[in-house]
Amino acid sequence: MLPVMASRSPQAPAIRVQLFARYAELFGSAHVDLPPQGISTVADVLERLRALPGGDAIGSAALVAVNLQQVRPTAAVTVQDEIAILPPLAGG
Repeated sequence: MLPVMASRSPQAPAIRVQLFARYAELFGSAHVDLPPQGISTVADVLERLRALPGGDAIGSAALVAVNLQQVRPTAAVTVQDEIAILPPLAGG
């Protein structure tokens, strides 16, 4: 299963989302490029990812970082941001 990705070019900017662990396996890639139209927050990014094949596995406990800082779904995002999605972590 191949993810839907937009190309990153000067004419077509995209929001690049880095995927880790199980999420990278589900999407078959370490990243997904999303068209920025309609995306202004982390919640928008998650909604768009969940609409892709395999994205339904991204639950509400997913960890999201923007520019290396863990953020809430209400955090703003732009095409310049580095966004990372990680599955919930466990340990002890």
